Amino acid sequence: MESLLVSDYMNLHPVKLTPDMPVAEAVEALLASKQTGGPVQDKLGKVVGFLSEQDCLKQMIESSYYREQVCRVKDVMQTAVSAVKPWSSVLEVAQRLINERPRIFPVIDEDGKLVGIINRAAVLRAIDKQLQSGYNQKAS
Repeated sequence: MESLLVSDYMNLHPVKLTPDMPVAEAVEALLASKQTGGPVQDKLGKVVGFLSEQDCLKQMIESSYYREQVCRVKDVMQTAVSAVKPWSSVLEVAQRLINERPRIFPVIDEDGKLVGIINRAAVLRAIDKQLQSGYNQKAS
């Protein structure tokens, strides 16, 4: 039977976003990493917010209209962050993804420091791997 711990399926190298980063720079980082959002970290690595593509849209439109890049991540990020622990069950995360809005959960340690992220695709991959493992055991 395959493991269903978040730590086995999380992305260990999520995009690095900081509160003082210009939104346009954060958008470039999100696009380059192909992430739809990412946790915002303070200087100590603690998660202090979350920035999604949606959070950036209005600001990017205004920036393109006024040709100014003055907005910072801290001005548009969400400060209520829903996170999970590395030892959490992928099935619990799946249930939260069904009932909550985020598509990505920051994975934090006991000190609130970022250790990775887990998204819907990773959760689906984990559940699919678990199901395939079960099918293969039945076929044997």
